[in-house]
Amino acid sequence: MKRRVFFGTTLAGLPVTGAFAAPAKARAWDIPTTTLGRTGVKVQVLAQGGARMDLHPDIPSAAQYVREVYELGLRYFDCARLYWNGQSEEAYGLGLQGVRKNVFLTSKSVARTAKDAEKDLETSLRLLKTDYLDLWQIHNIESREDIEAVLKPGGALEAFEAAKKAGKCRFIGFTGHFDPEAHAAMLKAYDRWDTVMMPVHAADHAYLSFEQIALPVAVERGVPTQAIKVFGKANLLRSLSSSDCLRYALSQPGVPVAICGCVTVGQMEDNI
Repeated sequence: MKRRVFFGTTLAGLPVTGAFAAPAKARAWDIPTTTLGRTGVKVQVLAQGGARMDLHPDIPSAAQYVREVYELGLRYFDCARLYWNGQSEEAYGLGLQGVRKNVFLTSKSVARTAKDAEKDLETSLRLLKTDYLDLWQIHNIESREDIEAVLKPGGALEAFEAAKKAGKCRFIGFTGHFDPEAHAAMLKAYDRWDTVMMPVHAADHAYLSFEQIALPVAVERGVPTQAIKVFGKANLLRSLSSSDCLRYALSQPGVPVAICGCVTVGQMEDNI
């Protein structure tokens, strides 16, 4: 796994001229696919997460990396309006230019009102250079107050339902990082979620366990889970291999996909 530490050298000197080429040492991999729950859509079991795009020095470098992992064979790209103050979406839009229809593309909004969510969606579509998202998610549900704000009249859910009906997104879901009880409550409060995103990792049982509290509710309600925090922000890699971490997450019931916040091709190659 030595490739995981080569961030400083991997991107050095890479030009971005509008036409992207595969990196010299990378080769296309056959990444396993699975069905994303009741959506019926076939997706890869690994996805590129957009939260760590801010570790690149600038948008062109991040876009170059996005194109490199696409050329490596990756077809599932997760992003959010919030990431890198919108620059992650911009990097995705640039890096996936010309190949957008080949990928499963997601984004998220932290808006709690329909009006603000609509604005976020329009901005996301513009920066991602697309006219629809495969999955749009209500971002970072942390509390009962968040749930009430999203579900009340004029709340963000209205914009999400309208976007799905209008074809601006194919599926809708929600995400969270901190409170499994809030996740369980959100899953029970609305019965038409297409997906949910939550932490799933080998240390999860030690504190506020999503695996014990929220994941069983998602399984019971037939909502597929996208796993995040798979490597515990790399802390788990002190004791476990990337394979150990990924196999643990993907072996959990109802978890078809692991989101990986890689920033080098070597990291993604290790995961594959």
